[in-house]
Amino acid sequence: MNNCESLVLEYLRADRAMFVNTQCCIQLIDALNPDTSGPHWYCDLLAVNFKEKQVYLCEVSHAKNLSSLINRLKDWELHWSELKTALVRDSSIPHDWEVRPWVFIPSDLSGAFDLKIANLGLKNMPKPEVTALEDVMPWKYRSWNRLV
Repeated sequence: MNNCESLVLEYLRADRAMFVNTQCCIQLIDALNPDTSGPHWYCDLLAVNFKEKQVYLCEVSHAKNLSSLINRLKDWELHWSELKTALVRDSSIPHDWEVRPWVFIPSDLSGAFDLKIANLGLKNMPKPEVTALEDVMPWKYRSWNRLV
């Protein structure tokens, strides 16, 4: 886990209804070894909010071109139904809970990110929630209850 991911982890955990699994393997095919079973991803942070009954697939990026992040989202869009099925099967997520991506990127890249997402033409996956990395700095929120 890099420094940016650690900051996002603490930001997410400051909401007491949010529980986080780091580097969570999302494996489309139920098999013993994800490396040989087909499409799978290690999501930076899988955040489950019990109050909202929502699951967030959190990805953290500070790369200037965002290409890896966009490619990940493109893959998720292609396999969205199977991805949600895998979360129900392997992580015991209730099947009726909403699942959506949540990206954490530098604020100066948000315009470029919005354009790239618009070009993807999302049909299966909800549009990702976007939070600026600058907004997850510990002095910007209360560490014991971020949402109050």
